[in-house]
Amino acid sequence: MGCLVALIPVRIHSFCKTASPWLLISLAIVVLAFLLVPQPAANRLSAQVVNQQTLQQQSGHRSPVDLALSADGTWLVTANETSNSISLIDVDSGRVIDELACGENPATVTICLDGHHVLVCCHYSGELMVVGVDAGRLVLRGTIHVGFEPVGATITPDGQQAYVALSVAGEVVHVDLQSRTVVKRIGVSRWPRYLAISPNGSKLAVGCSGSSQVCVIDTKLGEVQFKVSLTGAINIGHMQCSSDGKYVYFPWMVYRTNPITIRNIRLGWVLASRVARVALDKYSYREAISLDVPRQAISDPHGLVISPDQRRLVVAASGTHELLVYRRGGLPFIGVGGPGDLIDRSLLADEDLFYRIDVGGRPMGMEIADDNRTVFVANYLKDSIQVVDIESRKVLREISLGQVSEKTLARRGMEIFYDGQRSLDQWYSCHSCHYNGGTNSRAMDTLNDGSHYTMKTVIPLYNLRQTGPWTWHGWQTNLHDALHKSFTMTMQGTTATAEDSDALLTFFASLKAAPNSFQRRDGSLGEQARRGKVLFESDRTGCVQCHSGPHFTDGKIHDVGTTEEDDRYDGFNTPSLLGVHRKVRLLHDGREKSLAAVLTEDHAPQRVSGTGSLSDSELADLIAYLKTL
Repeated sequence: MGCLVALIPVRIHSFCKTASPWLLISLAIVVLAFLLVPQPAANRLSAQVVNQQTLQQQSGHRSPVDLALSADGTWLVTANETSNSISLIDVDSGRVIDELACGENPATVTICLDGHHVLVCCHYSGELMVVGVDAGRLVLRGTIHVGFEPVGATITPDGQQAYVALSVAGEVVHVDLQSRTVVKRIGVSRWPRYLAISPNGSKLAVGCSGSSQVCVIDTKLGEVQFKVSLTGAINIGHMQCSSDGKYVYFPWMVYRTNPITIRNIRLGWVLASRVARVALDKYSYREAISLDVPRQAISDPHGLVISPDQRRLVVAASGTHELLVYRRGGLPFIGVGGPGDLIDRSLLADEDLFYRIDVGGRPMGMEIADDNRTVFVANYLKDSIQVVDIESRKVLREISLGQVSEKTLARRGMEIFYDGQRSLDQWYSCHSCHYNGGTNSRAMDTLNDGSHYTMKTVIPLYNLRQTGPWTWHGWQTNLHDALHKSFTMTMQGTTATAEDSDALLTFFASLKAAPNSFQRRDGSLGEQARRGKVLFESDRTGCVQCHSGPHFTDGKIHDVGTTEEDDRYDGFNTPSLLGVHRKVRLLHDGREKSLAAVLTEDHAPQRVSGTGSLSDSELADLIAYLKTL
């Protein structure tokens, strides 16, 4: 071939000497037209390959949050949260063979039943991406815009349909994968994140962390059949159905509303970790086991897988950097009245019934191979996929996802933020309350202001430096002091050094909330929101008197009539209204659960500014504007 290529210039030169001028002009026109015509798909793919190779060579953290393993176990795909990419890994060689840019903040990845495509939920860009796996390459096949912050996805047994959990919208979207269209939107409860479908496809279980519930959907009817409440539940993790379709299993944390003391923490009376199972055939009270070992508790359980033979259940304890391995058949699940506050002693007496494997970093999503013992772990902080033999209890190898020249200060702060071992007996981390830098669904007694039983909602950490003073009462004016007190009082753990504080504050500064789905791309307001803005800025509501400036807070303390007798301080620090549409609990103690309740009850304009109440249409206008903030 090299010889033929070398002859081409000679042949062209000879042709030009003998051809007529008109023929040469005609040939030139044809060549020029060819060059101006858009390149065919094959050439565009070549350009994509160049871009992908460039992406693979880029230095930086990937932070894999989830992974999916092919049916034959030869390759897997990871969802890389901080690099906005997905990686294709050859399992045998343990090598990344391709990487593809995707939508913003990918949260989960799921393999389609044809074995040649994956679905990627892009949390911040509101997309479900369909990506082909073809001859060792990742190729974008299509994008389905589902909106309102998708997190988890699952595919029906026939491979034709998918269900996607939309966390902010409180919906599950039914997607037809053949036409790549949204078929139906099913309202569930607040903050649905992860979901699982039964083996026969008839039932869909959805974990709703904002309402502390699991919703079970009848897929044939396309509606919620029943809801199971989980008292005090926060941060519901990955879900998986048993092979017989009887139960869905998932990890979660529970907040018990007791004062933060050393005794209460060690008894599991503040924050604790659980694995639950919910029956899918009909409503019944959830059954659960406690995960926490005395003096060596579990924090932030997230991923969960069940081995194909149904013998093993594995939980990724992301806050304590380990895998928890259980023999499923012997687990002492308890319904009403249980489980106990600490782990059942029978699990500690049998080394095959329960054991722990330290993997370091932050283990998140997992897959288990057909051999029932090899678990692949997406380790967020290690930027790697770990291959773990759960029977020999060893990490066999780590597959690095990218090149990192140097750990940044923000990355160091991220490690501290997600580290449950910084708290007393490793019961909880900063993330346990400030979920991914935001908030959770409970009002909590953090002991930060020195008083007991004065519940406060968790304030998101976005724009932290710009929204001082801090705490609900605004008494804290130094962020380094605030962090020190959080570690030593709220977490009853080790102190935060000056270096720790710098790292954490740098990490907080890097946090970015998801784009607001109620905002227009050009920043303009719809007619209803414009009317609401006029009301917001009017003397009639008085909203702007406190909620002013770019972050909608004046940084001052106000008495708005909601102070309680046990509060140590009078008045409250004006909270920022940015992202208020995401919150499921409002006001300092979380007494209200909707913007409508805030504006018609204890924080109604007439109670704050002394003016008259709003009409129904005015209330709707004001809420429409607040949702755009």
